[in-house]
Amino acid sequence: MSGKSAILQGPMFLRLSFIVGASVIALTLRAEVPEPEVFSPGVISGPEHEAAPVFSADATTMWFTRVEKDVPTIMESRQGFVEWSKPFVASFSGRWKDQEPALSPDGRYMIFVSNRPVEEGGAPLDGLFMGRKWIGGGGNLWRIDRSSTGWTEPRRLPDVINSGSSIFAPSVAADGTLYFMKATEDGKHFRIYASQRNAAGDYASPELLPFSDDRYTDVDPVVSADQKFMVFGSNRPPAAGIDLFIVFRQEGRWGVPRHLGTVINSPGSDAEPRLSPDEKTLYFSSDRRKPKLIADWNNGNYNIWRVPMEPLLQAFAQTPTSDSQSGRAASAPR
Repeated sequence: MSGKSAILQGPMFLRLSFIVGASVIALTLRAEVPEPEVFSPGVISGPEHEAAPVFSADATTMWFTRVEKDVPTIMESRQGFVEWSKPFVASFSGRWKDQEPALSPDGRYMIFVSNRPVEEGGAPLDGLFMGRKWIGGGGNLWRIDRSSTGWTEPRRLPDVINSGSSIFAPSVAADGTLYFMKATEDGKHFRIYASQRNAAGDYASPELLPFSDDRYTDVDPVVSADQKFMVFGSNRPPAAGIDLFIVFRQEGRWGVPRHLGTVINSPGSDAEPRLSPDEKTLYFSSDRRKPKLIADWNNGNYNIWRVPMEPLLQAFAQTPTSDSQSGRAASAPR
């Protein structure tokens, strides 16, 4: 298992008990939220570890992470008449530990994570997270641009973004604002940051999101193009291991995260959320299994699952926030 994968499939924690009021809310949400379904079983979701799908604007091409023998690689697949094509290694990947591709909403560029050396001829990046050092398991953010012949050569984002060696999970808003996760200096937690990008293409100093502090680990942000909502993974209560949360932004201020409940979240690990180009579908990775199904992909490794986004937005945008749902007091957001 690669270092980043270990974050998401680490030791499981017992779920905290809900108070009565929150239990009623959870039962109501269960009735409103549809069950997730596995995405492209046996083709995209296979026996290995698959995560972080991203799609072209016309939804005919996709890229995702596949981890084989602890080595993550970015794979590509094309939409066929009936099914997605057999995935192949993306043209820019295959040599280094590359993962977590994120397309800009206009599709003009992609940002992804790689352990490739900062300087030509250097050593792969080491990582420091989960309280230990990961040899060759670090990550920085790299960018490739669309060209008339495919993709340009990858180039590392500036040090204002890559200020450490454990930076993962990029997500790009329509205005170019870049969201990502970064390990704390002691390597015990991950927190979520955002960096605005100006008209000249320069990134501002990243700002820590107000709900993401060092009491919990927050990972894998995916933000809507207009930055009105975000889905991310966290071990904050009432999570079992890593669970999915949603948070809304109003008048430029992020609110209090809400747990996506036990229909979306399984007793295991659920993380790596992504949105379809039209933002109507939420994709995420989970180690859940389908009961009574014998299939090589149904083996407890990460597969990609999907669920309609609109029911989630309707259910959780109107749901009262309680401490048991958010894992923290409902204080005013900054």
